[in-house]
Amino acid sequence: MRYISITPEEKKRMLEVIGVDQVEALFDTIPESVRLTQPLEIPEAASETEVLDYFRSLGEKNFSTDRWDSFLGAGAYNHFIPTLIDSVISRAEFYTCYTPYQPELSQGTLQAIFEFQTLICQLTAMEVANASLYDGASALAEAVLMALRLTKRPKILVPQSLHPNYRKVVGTYLANLDVQLADIPVVETGGMDLDHLKQSLNDDCAAVVVQSPNFFGVIEDIREITRLSQETGSLSIVVVSEALSLGLLKPPGELGADMVVGEGQSLGIPLGFGGPNLGFFATQDRYKRQMPGRLAGQTVDSQGRRGFVLTLATREQHIRRETATSNICTNQGLCALICAVFLSALGKQGLRELAEQNLKKAFYLRKLLGSSLEFSGKTFNEMVVRCDADPVEIQRRLLDDGIVGGLPLGRYFPDRADQMLVCVTEQNRREKIQRLAEILTGVEGAS
Repeated sequence: MRYISITPEEKKRMLEVIGVDQVEALFDTIPESVRLTQPLEIPEAASETEVLDYFRSLGEKNFSTDRWDSFLGAGAYNHFIPTLIDSVISRAEFYTCYTPYQPELSQGTLQAIFEFQTLICQLTAMEVANASLYDGASALAEAVLMALRLTKRPKILVPQSLHPNYRKVVGTYLANLDVQLADIPVVETGGMDLDHLKQSLNDDCAAVVVQSPNFFGVIEDIREITRLSQETGSLSIVVVSEALSLGLLKPPGELGADMVVGEGQSLGIPLGFGGPNLGFFATQDRYKRQMPGRLAGQTVDSQGRRGFVLTLATREQHIRRETATSNICTNQGLCALICAVFLSALGKQGLRELAEQNLKKAFYLRKLLGSSLEFSGKTFNEMVVRCDADPVEIQRRLLDDGIVGGLPLGRYFPDRADQMLVCVTEQNRREKIQRLAEILTGVEGAS
């Protein structure tokens, strides 16, 4: 019962100890001219029923994927979330999932983080994973900084098929550093131009960033990109913004990646207005002391019982000061717990089946769209469509049919103003997929 307020008698004794008669005396140093001398302009008290009605009316203004079919992806995905997750995370011990500084009081939190790290390693086929990153974009930015520290080189190669928001975050992190961000264009498949990559790789390159599936939904040749980068001593950073794809695609660790970072929102975290999201970061064991964030580890106590501790904490507050690898502060424990519960509940086979449902429905839409598709490369659950009309106008028309359309690409790429990025998940119904194809192609009865 930590939050019971003090009694009037206790307050009086506290004031006596510090030598004042009343609480107001503690604010004597604040000038009268800046003090509030009138009551706050807030509404009168309302009954519980009135307050509930008010917030319900606000909630009805929110968009809900329960009532609409959404084909909007681009880094945030509408996926099935087992009811089990709410049951677990609603337990009182998880309400405040803050940094577990005291292991003797935080065994549950530490174990949840440890299990999350273990599951991320299994998902990515990497040797070590951390916790405590805000989202996929900041995870990538931290990976770029880590590559610069490891290689002492001044250039990062970034494909034009990287999520534009991720690119902006990386650029912000590097704004005051003497580091060059060099673009790698895409080819007709929608994937990275490997010939251009070969010409750009040299002894100045610290890392090659590759997103797969990329922002256009195309699956990249991670093995070849990694081979090319490592031949010149550059590191390979693989970004995964659609984590569910790892339920079906070969994990980047098996393809030689040095770091795998990404967004875990697909793994049990509902869509929201900007979050919360969950960044993940996995790498090879030999790089673990350069990882950002923190690392929970497993050990045994003096009696041989299993226990959990905060093994590495590389933040600037933890003694290291200017030698810290990162100033990432958040624990993200609750979102990490959601991800761990989601992956544990579905299991390896369940995750694969969910990913297969995405692939099959996306393939069905690709078949309906036919020649309207912009790229020929293999995709998972997203694709770029050429539109005969203004994509923004198409979005408005789709809303009349209870459909949230894709993302008009002109927002990020002026030369693609006639294109839309569309995502299909297991939540989309067949009749809505057919209707989407009809409106996008301008052919009624396209199904």
